Amino acid sequence: MSDFDQMGIIVDWVDACRKGDLTALLDLYADDAQLECTCDGARRYRGRSEIEAYWQPRLSAFSLAGFGLEEINPAPHGVHLEYSVAGALRIQASFRFSPDGKIRSTLCEPARQNAHDGCAC
Repeated sequence: MSDFDQMGIIVDWVDACRKGDLTALLDLYADDAQLECTCDGARRYRGRSEIEAYWQPRLSAFSLAGFGLEEINPAPHGVHLEYSVAGALRIQASFRFSPDGKIRSTLCEPARQNAHDGCAC
């Protein structure tokens, strides 16, 4: 059992995304974190600078279009989140944490979409 609130960290993550606050978002990640996105082919980003390069263009677009929390659930080794962009595009993400309460890894992939929607992550 962890001594930090994993669900609370992901709620903070969602809040940072909604506000378009890149610094707050990056501060939730461990220095050696990795992010894997399979929305448009599998791509992996490692460390703060690569994760910043991934999130910078997406975050401003997401916050302008509207970023919605659809589901958040504890998972065996972290937290599972489903969110929407512009009320329609759905993305699911799984988070794992470092012992000090930072996000160690994120895997995002398209959630079930309407036939005419795509993935925006």
